[in-house]
Amino acid sequence: MIPVRRDVKINLDESRINNWHEAGEHVTHFFNALSVLFPAGERLFMDSVRAYKDQVTDPELKQAITAFIGQEALHSREHEEYNEMMDRSGVPALKLDKMLWKLLGGLQKGLGKKLSLAGTIALEHYTAIMADAVLKDPKVTGEKSDEGFKQMWQWHAYEETEHKAVAYDVWNTVIPDNVYNRFIRRFGMVLATVIFWPVIMYFHARLVFADPNTKGKHLQGYKAVAKMLLGKEGIFRNAMSDFFDYFRADFHPWDHDNSHFMKEIDAFVEKVNQAMRNPNPDVKKAVRARMSKAVTKAPVAA
Repeated sequence: MIPVRRDVKINLDESRINNWHEAGEHVTHFFNALSVLFPAGERLFMDSVRAYKDQVTDPELKQAITAFIGQEALHSREHEEYNEMMDRSGVPALKLDKMLWKLLGGLQKGLGKKLSLAGTIALEHYTAIMADAVLKDPKVTGEKSDEGFKQMWQWHAYEETEHKAVAYDVWNTVIPDNVYNRFIRRFGMVLATVIFWPVIMYFHARLVFADPNTKGKHLQGYKAVAKMLLGKEGIFRNAMSDFFDYFRADFHPWDHDNSHFMKEIDAFVEKVNQAMRNPNPDVKKAVRARMSKAVTKAPVAA
Protein backbone atom coordinates (compact mmCIF):
# COMPACT_ATOMS: atom_id res chain seq x y z
CA MET A 1 0.00 0.00 0.00
CA ILE A 2 1.44 3.39 -1.03
CA PRO A 3 0.61 6.10 1.55
CA VAL A 4 -0.82 9.40 0.33
CA ARG A 5 0.48 12.75 1.59
CA ARG A 6 -2.60 14.80 2.56
CA ASP A 7 -2.19 18.41 3.66
CA VAL A 8 -4.93 18.24 6.28
CA LYS A 9 -5.35 21.20 8.63
CA ILE A 10 -7.41 20.44 11.72
CA ASN A 11 -9.56 23.11 13.35
CA LEU A 12 -8.69 22.88 17.07
CA ASP A 13 -10.51 24.93 19.70
CA GLU A 14 -7.74 26.29 21.94
CA SER A 15 -10.20 26.87 24.79
CA ARG A 16 -10.80 23.09 24.98
CA ILE A 17 -7.14 22.04 24.89
CA ASN A 18 -7.07 20.60 28.43
CA ASN A 19 -10.59 19.20 28.58
CA TRP A 20 -11.67 18.13 25.10
CA HIS A 21 -12.37 14.46 25.86
CA GLU A 22 -15.79 13.53 27.20
CA ALA A 23 -14.13 11.37 29.89
CA GLY A 24 -12.52 14.45 31.46
CA GLU A 25 -9.15 16.05 31.99
CA HIS A 26 -7.09 12.98 32.85
CA VAL A 27 -8.03 11.12 29.67
CA THR A 28 -7.59 14.35 27.72
CA HIS A 29 -4.08 14.70 29.11
CA PHE A 30 -3.20 11.11 28.17
CA PHE A 31 -3.85 12.00 24.53
CA ASN A 32 -2.15 15.36 25.07
CA ALA A 33 0.93 13.55 26.43
CA LEU A 34 0.96 11.45 23.26
CA SER A 35 0.86 14.67 21.25
CA VAL A 36 3.96 15.91 23.08
CA LEU A 37 5.77 12.74 21.97
CA PHE A 38 5.05 13.12 18.28
CA PRO A 39 7.32 15.91 16.95
CA ALA A 40 10.53 14.37 18.33
CA GLY A 41 9.27 10.81 17.91
CA GLU A 42 8.30 11.28 14.30
CA ARG A 43 11.63 12.92 13.53
CA LEU A 44 13.27 9.74 14.86
CA PHE A 45 11.04 7.66 12.58
CA MET A 46 11.81 9.81 9.54
CA ASP A 47 15.56 9.85 10.19
CA SER A 48 15.70 6.10 10.83
CA VAL A 49 13.94 5.26 7.56
CA ARG A 50 15.74 7.95 5.55
CA ALA A 51 19.10 6.54 6.70
CA TYR A 52 18.43 3.40 4.65
CA LYS A 53 16.60 4.91 1.68
CA ASP A 54 19.66 4.74 -0.60
CA GLN A 55 19.87 0.98 -0.02
CA VAL A 56 16.31 0.44 -1.26
CA THR A 57 16.08 -0.32 -4.98
CA ASP A 58 12.41 -1.28 -5.29
CA PRO A 59 10.67 1.78 -6.84
CA GLU A 60 7.38 1.13 -5.07
CA LEU A 61 9.03 0.98 -1.64
CA LYS A 62 11.06 4.11 -2.42
CA GLN A 63 7.78 5.87 -3.27
CA ALA A 64 6.24 4.59 -0.04
CA ILE A 65 9.23 5.90 1.95
CA THR A 66 8.84 9.37 0.44
CA ALA A 67 5.11 9.36 1.26
CA PHE A 68 5.78 8.03 4.78
CA ILE A 69 8.21 10.88 5.47
CA GLY A 70 5.71 13.38 4.02
CA GLN A 71 2.88 12.10 6.22
CA GLU A 72 5.03 12.13 9.35
CA ALA A 73 6.20 15.68 8.61
CA LEU A 74 2.59 16.90 8.33
CA HIS A 75 1.66 15.09 11.54
CA SER A 76 4.53 16.88 13.27
CA ARG A 77 3.33 20.24 11.95
CA GLU A 78 -0.16 19.77 13.38
CA HIS A 79 1.14 18.43 16.70
CA GLU A 80 3.54 21.39 17.01
CA GLU A 81 0.51 23.69 16.96
CA TYR A 82 -1.42 21.38 19.31
CA ASN A 83 1.51 21.43 21.75
CA GLU A 84 1.88 25.20 21.48
CA MET A 85 -1.76 25.54 22.53
CA MET A 86 -1.11 23.31 25.52
CA ASP A 87 1.87 25.38 26.56
CA ARG A 88 -0.12 28.60 26.24
CA SER A 89 -2.68 27.11 28.65
CA GLY A 90 -0.04 26.82 31.38
CA VAL A 91 0.96 23.15 31.21
CA PRO A 92 4.64 22.40 30.42
CA ALA A 93 4.20 20.86 26.96
CA LEU A 94 7.18 22.59 25.36
CA LYS A 95 9.46 21.87 28.32
CA LEU A 96 8.59 18.18 27.98
CA ASP A 97 9.03 18.36 24.21
CA LYS A 98 12.53 19.80 24.67
CA MET A 99 13.37 17.05 27.15
CA LEU A 100 12.26 14.38 24.67
CA TRP A 101 14.31 15.84 21.81
CA LYS A 102 17.41 15.55 24.00
CA LEU A 103 16.55 12.01 25.11
CA LEU A 104 15.83 10.68 21.63
CA GLY A 105 18.78 12.54 20.10
CA GLY A 106 21.12 10.90 22.60
CA LEU A 107 19.56 7.49 22.07
CA GLN A 108 19.78 7.80 18.30
CA LYS A 109 23.50 8.58 18.48
CA GLY A 110 24.15 5.81 20.98
CA LEU A 111 22.09 3.11 19.30
CA GLY A 112 23.26 3.58 15.74
CA LYS A 113 21.34 3.07 12.49
CA LYS A 114 20.18 -0.51 12.89
CA LEU A 115 18.86 -0.25 16.46
CA SER A 116 17.26 3.11 15.67
CA LEU A 117 15.36 1.44 12.83
CA ALA A 118 14.49 -1.48 15.13
CA GLY A 119 13.09 0.99 17.66
CA THR A 120 11.18 2.78 14.92
CA ILE A 121 9.43 -0.35 13.64
CA ALA A 122 8.59 -1.30 17.24
CA LEU A 123 7.06 2.11 17.98
CA GLU A 124 5.23 2.04 14.64
CA HIS A 125 3.65 -1.21 15.88
CA TYR A 126 2.51 0.62 19.03
CA THR A 127 1.02 3.44 16.97
CA ALA A 128 -0.68 0.92 14.66
CA ILE A 129 -2.33 -0.75 17.67
CA MET A 130 -3.56 2.58 19.04
CA ALA A 131 -4.67 3.75 15.59
CA ASP A 132 -6.69 0.58 15.09
CA ALA A 133 -8.42 1.14 18.44
CA VAL A 134 -9.27 4.75 17.53
CA LEU A 135 -10.76 3.72 14.18
CA LYS A 136 -12.58 0.65 15.48
CA ASP A 137 -14.16 2.10 18.61
CA PRO A 138 -15.60 5.66 18.71
CA LYS A 139 -15.51 5.50 22.52
CA VAL A 140 -11.71 5.76 22.48
CA THR A 141 -11.77 9.39 21.37
CA GLY A 142 -15.24 9.89 22.86
CA GLU A 143 -18.45 10.18 20.89
CA LYS A 144 -19.33 13.45 22.67
CA SER A 145 -15.79 14.85 22.72
CA ASP A 146 -14.84 18.08 20.95
CA GLU A 147 -15.11 17.45 17.21
CA GLY A 148 -11.83 19.08 16.20
CA PHE A 149 -9.70 17.06 18.60
CA LYS A 150 -11.53 13.86 17.63
CA GLN A 151 -10.72 14.62 14.00
CA MET A 152 -7.08 15.25 14.87
CA TRP A 153 -6.69 11.79 16.35
CA GLN A 154 -8.80 10.10 13.69
CA TRP A 155 -6.74 11.65 10.88
CA HIS A 156 -3.54 10.57 12.57
CA ALA A 157 -4.98 7.07 13.06
CA TYR A 158 -5.99 6.70 9.40
CA GLU A 159 -2.54 7.66 8.18
CA GLU A 160 -0.66 5.63 10.80
CA THR A 161 -2.68 2.65 9.61
CA GLU A 162 -1.99 3.45 5.97
CA HIS A 163 1.79 3.54 6.43
CA LYS A 164 2.14 1.04 9.29
CA ALA A 165 4.26 -1.38 7.24
CA VAL A 166 6.59 1.05 5.45
CA ALA A 167 9.39 1.16 8.04
CA TYR A 168 8.99 -2.59 8.55
CA ASP A 169 9.32 -3.22 4.82
CA VAL A 170 12.50 -1.14 4.84
CA TRP A 171 13.82 -3.36 7.65
CA ASN A 172 12.95 -6.52 5.73
CA THR A 173 14.59 -5.13 2.60
CA VAL A 174 17.90 -3.86 3.98
CA ILE A 175 18.51 -6.04 7.06
CA PRO A 176 19.41 -9.69 6.37
CA ASP A 177 16.97 -12.18 7.89
CA ASN A 178 18.99 -14.22 10.37
CA VAL A 179 18.84 -15.22 14.03
CA TYR A 180 20.91 -12.23 15.18
CA ASN A 181 18.82 -9.63 13.33
CA ARG A 182 15.57 -11.21 14.50
CA PHE A 183 16.96 -10.82 18.03
CA ILE A 184 17.77 -7.15 17.31
CA ARG A 185 14.22 -6.56 16.02
CA ARG A 186 12.71 -8.11 19.16
CA PHE A 187 15.17 -6.28 21.40
CA GLY A 188 14.04 -3.06 19.70
CA MET A 189 10.50 -3.73 20.92
CA VAL A 190 11.68 -4.47 24.47
CA LEU A 191 13.76 -1.27 24.45
CA ALA A 192 10.89 0.77 23.00
CA THR A 193 8.52 -0.58 25.66
CA VAL A 194 10.79 0.16 28.63
CA ILE A 195 11.29 3.71 27.33
CA PHE A 196 7.77 4.47 26.04
CA TRP A 197 5.72 3.64 29.13
CA PRO A 198 7.78 5.51 31.75
CA VAL A 199 8.03 8.53 29.44
CA ILE A 200 4.32 8.67 28.60
CA MET A 201 3.29 8.20 32.23
CA TYR A 202 5.74 10.87 33.42
CA PHE A 203 4.58 13.31 30.75
CA HIS A 204 0.95 12.53 31.60
CA ALA A 205 1.56 13.21 35.30
CA ARG A 206 3.35 16.49 34.56
CA LEU A 207 0.42 17.70 32.44
CA VAL A 208 -2.22 16.51 34.91
CA PHE A 209 -0.64 18.08 37.97
CA ALA A 210 0.08 21.35 36.16
CA ASP A 211 -3.61 21.70 35.28
CA PRO A 212 -5.48 23.35 38.18
CA ASN A 213 -8.79 21.95 36.92
CA THR A 214 -7.72 18.40 37.82
CA LYS A 215 -7.52 19.18 41.55
CA GLY A 216 -9.70 16.79 43.56
CA LYS A 217 -10.35 14.58 40.51
CA HIS A 218 -7.24 12.39 40.49
CA LEU A 219 -8.74 9.12 41.75
CA GLN A 220 -11.64 9.24 39.33
CA GLY A 221 -9.43 10.58 36.54
CA TYR A 222 -6.74 7.91 36.78
CA LYS A 223 -9.44 5.23 36.95
CA ALA A 224 -10.80 6.57 33.65
CA VAL A 225 -7.34 6.35 32.05
CA ALA A 226 -6.83 2.81 33.37
CA LYS A 227 -10.24 1.80 32.02
CA MET A 228 -9.42 3.22 28.59
CA LEU A 229 -6.11 1.36 28.42
CA LEU A 230 -6.68 -1.85 30.39
CA GLY A 231 -10.43 -2.13 31.06
CA LYS A 232 -12.74 -4.77 29.60
CA GLU A 233 -12.78 -2.89 26.29
CA GLY A 234 -9.40 -1.23 26.83
CA ILE A 235 -7.00 -0.42 24.00
CA PHE A 236 -4.15 -2.65 25.16
CA ARG A 237 -6.14 -5.33 26.94
CA ASN A 238 -7.87 -6.14 23.66
CA ALA A 239 -4.65 -5.88 21.66
CA MET A 240 -2.32 -8.10 23.70
CA SER A 241 -2.28 -10.85 21.07
CA ASP A 242 -1.56 -8.26 18.35
CA PHE A 243 1.27 -6.85 20.47
CA PHE A 244 2.93 -10.21 21.09
CA ASP A 245 2.55 -11.23 17.44
CA TYR A 246 5.41 -8.81 16.83
CA PHE A 247 7.81 -11.34 18.37
CA ARG A 248 7.00 -14.00 15.76
CA ALA A 249 9.82 -14.69 13.32
CA ASP A 250 7.44 -14.32 10.35
CA PHE A 251 5.49 -11.29 11.62
CA HIS A 252 4.40 -8.53 9.24
CA PRO A 253 2.21 -5.51 10.18
CA TRP A 254 -0.41 -6.35 7.54
CA ASP A 255 -0.98 -9.73 9.21
CA HIS A 256 -3.43 -7.56 11.16
CA ASP A 257 -5.36 -6.50 8.09
CA ASN A 258 -7.51 -3.45 8.80
CA SER A 259 -7.10 -1.96 5.33
CA HIS A 260 -10.89 -1.60 5.07
CA PHE A 261 -10.53 1.63 7.05
CA MET A 262 -8.74 3.16 4.06
CA LYS A 263 -12.07 3.18 2.20
CA GLU A 264 -13.27 5.82 4.68
CA ILE A 265 -10.36 8.24 4.49
CA ASP A 266 -11.39 10.35 1.47
CA ALA A 267 -14.83 11.07 2.95
CA PHE A 268 -13.20 11.85 6.30
CA VAL A 269 -10.74 14.32 4.75
CA GLU A 270 -13.58 16.01 2.86
CA LYS A 271 -15.48 16.38 6.15
CA VAL A 272 -12.44 17.97 7.80
CA ASN A 273 -11.93 20.35 4.88
CA GLN A 274 -15.57 21.42 5.04
CA ALA A 275 -15.02 22.47 8.67
CA MET A 276 -13.04 25.45 7.26
CA ARG A 277 -10.12 25.83 9.63
CA ASN A 278 -9.88 29.11 11.50
CA PRO A 279 -6.15 29.26 12.29
CA ASN A 280 -4.86 31.10 15.34
CA PRO A 281 -2.16 33.45 14.00
CA ASP A 282 -0.48 33.75 17.42
CA VAL A 283 -0.05 29.98 17.65
CA LYS A 284 1.34 29.72 14.11
CA LYS A 285 3.69 32.65 14.72
CA ALA A 286 4.99 31.12 17.96
CA VAL A 287 5.60 27.75 16.30
CA ARG A 288 7.42 29.37 13.35
CA ALA A 289 9.61 31.40 15.72
CA ARG A 290 10.47 28.29 17.73
CA MET A 291 11.27 26.27 14.61
CA SER A 292 13.42 29.11 13.23
CA LYS A 293 15.35 29.30 16.50
CA ALA A 294 15.90 25.54 16.47
CA VAL A 295 17.25 25.66 12.89
CA THR A 296 19.57 28.56 13.78
CA LYS A 297 21.00 26.59 16.71
CA ALA A 298 21.40 23.35 14.74
CA PRO A 299 25.04 22.35 14.13
CA VAL A 300 26.33 22.85 10.61
CA ALA A 301 27.60 19.66 8.97
CA ALA A 302 31.27 19.69 8.06
